[in-house]
Amino acid sequence: MAMPDLFDTAEDLSNAAPRPLADRLRPKSLADVIGQEQVLGPQAPLGTMLASGALSSLVFWGPPGVGKTTIARLLAAQTDRHFEQISAIFTGVPELRKVFDAARLRRRQGRGTLLFVDEIHRFNKAQQDGFLPHMEDGTILLVGATTENPSFELNAALLSRAQVLVLKRLDLADLERIAQRAEHELGKALPLDGPARDALLEMADGDGRALLNLIEQVAAWKPEGKLGVEALTSRLMKRAAKYDKSGDEHYNLISALHKSVRGSDPDAALYWLARMLGGGEDPRFLARRITRMAVEDIGLADPQAQTICLHAWETYERLGSPEGELALAQAVTYLALAPKSNAGYAAFKAATDAARKTGSEPPPKHILNAPTRLMQEQGYGAGYAYDHDAEDGFSGQNYFPDGMKRGVYFLPVDRGFERELKKRLDFFAGLRAKRQSDRGRN
Repeated sequence: MAMPDLFDTAEDLSNAAPRPLADRLRPKSLADVIGQEQVLGPQAPLGTMLASGALSSLVFWGPPGVGKTTIARLLAAQTDRHFEQISAIFTGVPELRKVFDAARLRRRQGRGTLLFVDEIHRFNKAQQDGFLPHMEDGTILLVGATTENPSFELNAALLSRAQVLVLKRLDLADLERIAQRAEHELGKALPLDGPARDALLEMADGDGRALLNLIEQVAAWKPEGKLGVEALTSRLMKRAAKYDKSGDEHYNLISALHKSVRGSDPDAALYWLARMLGGGEDPRFLARRITRMAVEDIGLADPQAQTICLHAWETYERLGSPEGELALAQAVTYLALAPKSNAGYAAFKAATDAARKTGSEPPPKHILNAPTRLMQEQGYGAGYAYDHDAEDGFSGQNYFPDGMKRGVYFLPVDRGFERELKKRLDFFAGLRAKRQSDRGRN
């Protein structure tokens, strides 16, 4: 006689297995969602769509654990659509075809389908294009979720048919509300004192699902009295900070570091440097970008800045991590406090633009070498004034192409060493005007 299966149905399985706290606390309505008021509020995009009964396809862009899946599920319930969930990681073309066929059948029977696609940015261009006809004819209402910038990861055609809504990481007040809701569900308070409770919320790093998982662990403990921060952190591993070395966080944090240096804030610059190093960023990438900051934002206002960056880079190569990272930190501190100028950067950009516009204009003949008789006969080198023989070591001759208006590109600032360069520039400009005036009289 065959033995019956331990669980005959999925319902038996769900009744027998304990449900995770995150699943038990899943909101039952959009009003129960904590956070994301900028999307769900009465005057916010989703609130307005639902009030008008005109829900469009959507793309939710935000970090993990902020409610993307939950909101999509609740939208399907509120608009009486069948909720279908797939992940771009595990779904291929055959599976997509089955999903579209089922949605088409449902539509014939009078019911719509809300298709939730997790990690939608993982689909390639052809797969993303495959959604378009089914979105246009109403077979599906697409709700995509992505942790990556849709502008870079999703096709323009798909984005033109969907509204992008940005979901934010949960702040500490949101996380505290989730913790209180969890305690109500558990029927008891967490065995933590005030500072330890704050530390627990910070460990979640803006991720509601991560917080509930941590709370579930803490609630299972049976300590004598309340635990402090030290006892909490010794029992729980701190959650790794979100950082993708090839994703949005990579570009967001390097932008924050660069702008903190440009803004002369060494404390903020060191914070973002530490964030990137703590997230596993390659210190060599940081050394390269730090050197770029010296060239781009400090330039000749402090010529030593570039040398310090190169020495820090070399020191890291010799010492490695973690000791070599201190050299990078010192370089960042120096750059943040150095006088700032982008005059060199702007000058080269302007000169490049002028060179592009003037095409292949030759140099004036008087500054060309004449190694052959033919070139001498053509006037090469004729009239060249040797600057070392001139008064003040400056001839004031024209070095731009004949007929081209003299360009003025380098405009030094009155800060740092560029203050001295500005004096020199003004001195030579005065001499040039004097030499030209003398030539005109002669």
